Amino acid sequence: MGTLGSDWRRIDGAAMAWFGADDLSQGAQFAERVFERESAATLELRPVGVRMRARDDDTVALSTIAADLGLVADPSVLQQVGLTFCSSEPQSIAPFWRSALGYQPSQQGLSDPLRRDPDVRFEPLSDPRPLRNRIHLDVVRPEPVINGLGLGAGTGPYGVCQVDAEGNEVDLVPGEPLGGRPEISDWWAVFSAVACYRTSTVEQQTALTAAAARAADGVGFPLIIDLRPGLVIIDSGKDRWEPAAHGLSIDFADLAAAVQSDARRLGATADPALPRFVQVFLDAADVATVRRFWSTALGWVADPRPGVTDVHDPLRLGPSLVFQELDPAEVDRRQQRNRIRINLTLAADSVSARREACVSAGGRLLDVSDTQTLVTDPEGNELLIIAAA
Repeated sequence: MGTLGSDWRRIDGAAMAWFGADDLSQGAQFAERVFERESAATLELRPVGVRMRARDDDTVALSTIAADLGLVADPSVLQQVGLTFCSSEPQSIAPFWRSALGYQPSQQGLSDPLRRDPDVRFEPLSDPRPLRNRIHLDVVRPEPVINGLGLGAGTGPYGVCQVDAEGNEVDLVPGEPLGGRPEISDWWAVFSAVACYRTSTVEQQTALTAAAARAADGVGFPLIIDLRPGLVIIDSGKDRWEPAAHGLSIDFADLAAAVQSDARRLGATADPALPRFVQVFLDAADVATVRRFWSTALGWVADPRPGVTDVHDPLRLGPSLVFQELDPAEVDRRQQRNRIRINLTLAADSVSARREACVSAGGRLLDVSDTQTLVTDPEGNELLIIAAA
């Protein structure tokens, strides 16, 4: 590992930076300049900036490109959310989660090959925890993909719950095509509206990125554009393709059709197997209190819609957390430690302030070291804050 430029931090082993931008189109300009230099970089374009990962020896040059375009670095934004499964036999549950999530083996567990959704780590289980977790996952993938996994019939009220060998649960929800119109047939509704396009050249990739950015900026829609080698992922964000969520005087289907038309014109090819959405559910006896803790601990914002309990990263760079009511009479279940823990990796210079914020929001410190802080929310759900190396 080399020395990073001052704009950069090493988060989960990768050199990472955030550069503020005026709009998606400015981010697309930056992406074009980046890919002229390094076609293997990964970028996440948002209406207010770009997050990117790069090789150590490219960081100074990439910061120079950002500055030339008027993008301003803000390392305090950088963080990464992941999950740890505490297991008596990780080898017995890892294949299940690899299949359900569509992940790949990594050095510490499983990782999203698209680097969009949270990594999964495994740790030895230190004590018996036989009752149901208060944490479970929702994973939404296209229905044909789920049907091909061979996991069998689901259970639960919606018939979609799958359980690994140790009782950890996932609601594996089948996504559907966004609509019946051929002009949006590349798009899938997986809680978000998502289209994934494979590109054969950097020029094709950057042209599609610029076209999608212009279309979104033109109607004021906060589109998500994630760039990976040979791939452009275009995403509405959870629920935001629905008028009640985006609150704009537009029909998202029109924007989706414009993006699809540009993709087809440029020769990009939709990959219908790739769209995926992951969120984390927490059961809580006092939803308001637990929700407030996690919003503060992660630096996230609460969904303002009535009856919606989500909190999410304001930059849409992490999974949503959703809270549902737990019967307060389930005392034993509330007292048992979960087998699933949430991890938060931060730049080292941000850890102290985040730890204090957790305590001010009702958290309890369990263990503190120079590199890690284990804290629980007011009902015992665990968060491990990791100082980036």
